[in-house]
Amino acid sequence: MSDGFAIAVARFYEDLAERLIDGARRAFAEAGHDDVAVFDVPGAFELPLAANYAARSGRFAGVACLGAVIRGETDHYDFVCAGAAEGIMSVQLATGVPCAFGLLTCETMEQALARTGGGKRDQGAHAAEAVVRMAALRTELSSG
Repeated sequence: MSDGFAIAVARFYEDLAERLIDGARRAFAEAGHDDVAVFDVPGAFELPLAANYAARSGRFAGVACLGAVIRGETDHYDFVCAGAAEGIMSVQLATGVPCAFGLLTCETMEQALARTGGGKRDQGAHAAEAVVRMAALRTELSSG
């Protein structure tokens, strides 16, 4: 089992993506993981496939999936959010490699910015923390 970590990030909202990556990198570093691979994808709908590639590569103990979807005027938001959530969950259940859902699903850009600003509402950091914890739990349970 690898001890490396990966970030799959949707780049549709570039500024939000960078903020999420910064938060995740900080959290990984605080947990002692400085060398984190980052894989860019165009949007949130592509996150599950990127997570699948990373998880099945055998190189990573976990994948933090990051990005943002902001509601528009059509049903597109609902399909993208549901597809990304179900896809990311399916990857971790199929592979056993933790894949955190660090995808912001917001009504407005202001809400998204508030959740990428560090501190208590830093979704990038929260996703990295979840992946690290679940990878540790996997190791604990498989070594017993």
